[in-house]
Amino acid sequence: MECSSAPAELRTPRVLLREWRDRDREPFAALNADSEVMEHFPGVMSRADSDAFADRIVTGMAELGWGLWAAEVIATGAFAGFVGLSPATFDAPFTPAVEIGWRLARVHWDQGLATEAARVDFGFEQIGLDEIVSFTSTSNCRSRRVMEKLGMRHDPAEDFDHPRLPEGHRLRRHVLYRIAASRPSVGPA
Repeated sequence: MECSSAPAELRTPRVLLREWRDRDREPFAALNADSEVMEHFPGVMSRADSDAFADRIVTGMAELGWGLWAAEVIATGAFAGFVGLSPATFDAPFTPAVEIGWRLARVHWDQGLATEAARVDFGFEQIGLDEIVSFTSTSNCRSRRVMEKLGMRHDPAEDFDHPRLPEGHRLRRHVLYRIAASRPSVGPA
């Protein structure tokens, strides 16, 4: 994987992807404490866990030059959540890999913001990745639709049990989507 320095921010028509600010922590903690937002994760996060996650995101971005950007709605300046790239750090048949992911507050759902902001072209053109993956629990239809709108492809033969979830956990089974650099994104530029 070739790494290069990422710009401090990326813009789409409606979303600013930018570095994290201290004032993002409160709305980030609120979305991480929302049971509907966290439905496809093992559980909601406490404020301390949310802040620790934000710290890991900021540290990762400083180390790599890219990562999970804070997503801000340009029209209102509202913190919406995060969108970006992250190394998959667990043992699975498809790792090592770089994942594209997002987590938005409910008020920002069903507006196409995740699809618009999930810029796979950045990973290919700026970072030099050959492939980007995304994965989620089998029941997460919203995220699966975003993956499909991005032009990512799902092969049921690659579905896997997430190694960080115990046997029998309701979210253990995951779907894997992929997109290669040679296949352009169909999402908004």
